[in-house]
Amino acid sequence: MDPECSSRVHVVFPVCRLELLMFRTTFGRAARMSTYTTDKASPFTRAVISSMRKLYPEALADKSFDNTGLLLEAPFDPIRRQMNSVLLTIDLTKRVADEAIERKDCVVVAYHPIIFKGLKSLTLADSQQQSLLRLALEGISVYSPHTAVDAASGGLADWLADIVTGHLPSPEPATHTAKQEKTEESIPEENEASANSEVEAHLDQPAGEKKRPQRPRMSMQRTYSKPTYPSHKPVDASKTDLEPSCVDHTRSVISPVEGVEGFEGAGMGRLITFSEPQPLTHLVERIAHGVGSPKGFPLAIPQGKQVEDIQIRTVGVSAGSGHSILKGVEADLLFTGELSHHEALAATEKGQCVITLFHSNSERGYLSSVLREKLTNVLKEEWERLRKEVADAEELTPEWEDAVKDEDVLVECSQQDRDPFGVVILQSSKQEGKPLS
Repeated sequence: MDPECSSRVHVVFPVCRLELLMFRTTFGRAARMSTYTTDKASPFTRAVISSMRKLYPEALADKSFDNTGLLLEAPFDPIRRQMNSVLLTIDLTKRVADEAIERKDCVVVAYHPIIFKGLKSLTLADSQQQSLLRLALEGISVYSPHTAVDAASGGLADWLADIVTGHLPSPEPATHTAKQEKTEESIPEENEASANSEVEAHLDQPAGEKKRPQRPRMSMQRTYSKPTYPSHKPVDASKTDLEPSCVDHTRSVISPVEGVEGFEGAGMGRLITFSEPQPLTHLVERIAHGVGSPKGFPLAIPQGKQVEDIQIRTVGVSAGSGHSILKGVEADLLFTGELSHHEALAATEKGQCVITLFHSNSERGYLSSVLREKLTNVLKEEWERLRKEVADAEELTPEWEDAVKDEDVLVECSQQDRDPFGVVILQSSKQEGKPLS
């Protein structure tokens, strides 16, 4: 053999052996890992899904548009399994996905479905699909109950009705609309226009001239707050002075859902009739206390009327976008998450009042006030049952044994979840009287 050729063989051969060794090592590691990654969801995930279906059967949901149920089923990897924890959220945003991954949650229960229509692809270019792919990679499943929660007895519609029919400490505050207070710092409109004309004259001034307009007075400046959002804190007797559902009234379902065993009386929306008319200002106060004390929310009343003079005998209630449920409902007040401009205008022209909270602010408080405790209690029983069932029925690897031996159950509300809209307040406007919120 030519010595030169032989040397070339000896130089290349070790590299080939190294590449082969690396391939075998990588392949072997992947093969070992694949033996533990199953085609099943984790036992705890299955317990969460079963618990949600007991509380809010998917048969209650409005299937004409909704997409409820298990939307993402992540395969179980017992070697790097998640915590036995559930993260509750209204919307599954990128920030909420980050939160779930950092916490190592097993399931995200997202009230709004992140998938509404059929998908032709799953790519990282789409922000929502990106969140789903990242969660699947981490072994985190996603379940959405949506309108099943709206319809269930003791669900979202009843929670909102409980707030409207609640009671604040007696006597309830004699609230009224705030009036703007005139102060020495306030600038009359004519002065403000004069100052603006000086600025405009300066802009038209030929280059080179040194004459400058007077500096605008500091009192012209306006200071706005940062956007504010309702509190995440639970609404219960220990956290607020609102006593839910204690004002005498009757309550009926606006759009009944029938045929679901054990859930008689379920349906979309609620119509409340008070035994005695209630001042609108009292209802505004109750709502503000009940949904987390937002700094403000929209209120529409018929033209020519004053808030302080309006008495409410009947209230139509629907969470989220309520027009489809509340249209045609004869009620003095429509209470919902959102209505369009024309829907609200049509209501006030008929003599009705409207309170909206921004869409998800009519839903988010339910997670911390009701769902967290309900799911925790049912899930503890369901997880105990499923642990025994899995242990008795299957021959388990050590990793699976560790998973079913874990007794922990934790349900928490997302700290990143919020409505897209916040309320920005003009700080420099002094007011007299007690604001409605």
